[in-house]
Amino acid sequence: MLLILLGVLVLHLIILVLLIVSTAASAWSVGGDRSSDLWYNCMTSNGGYHCKPASNEDWIQAVQALMILSLLFCFFSLIAFVFQLFKLVKGGRFFLTAIFQILASVFVMCGAIIYTVMSPDDVAQFGYAYVLAWVAFPLCLISGLIYIVLRKKE
Repeated sequence: MLLILLGVLVLHLIILVLLIVSTAASAWSVGGDRSSDLWYNCMTSNGGYHCKPASNEDWIQAVQALMILSLLFCFFSLIAFVFQLFKLVKGGRFFLTAIFQILASVFVMCGAIIYTVMSPDDVAQFGYAYVLAWVAFPLCLISGLIYIVLRKKE
């Protein structure tokens, strides 16, 4: 049982790192001498790297908010898991942890979908941060489902 709990904890930490990197990294879309993320649009010109803030359009602000919410809910889920690990009665299920983790999964999925649909047409290709967000989504959902099934044993 201890090995299962350790495995779930490691999976949870991996998901948290994926969400942090995908939210903060500067490669949601890349192409040629340009890259953009949720916060900045950067361009290489005249031998320098110049960045300007992302647009104030509603869709990019929605993606920013959803990614931050997914990060927060994943972190709250980790805190809830540690708390429930010590306070939950024997045979109890980790429902609070599961709810937070599944909500984090839904938020990252919605953010990635909005970015996919609304990103400008001149995007050459999506970057690694975008891919990490999509990788974090199923892992987060699977982790949430594991928490629903998982029971606390002595």
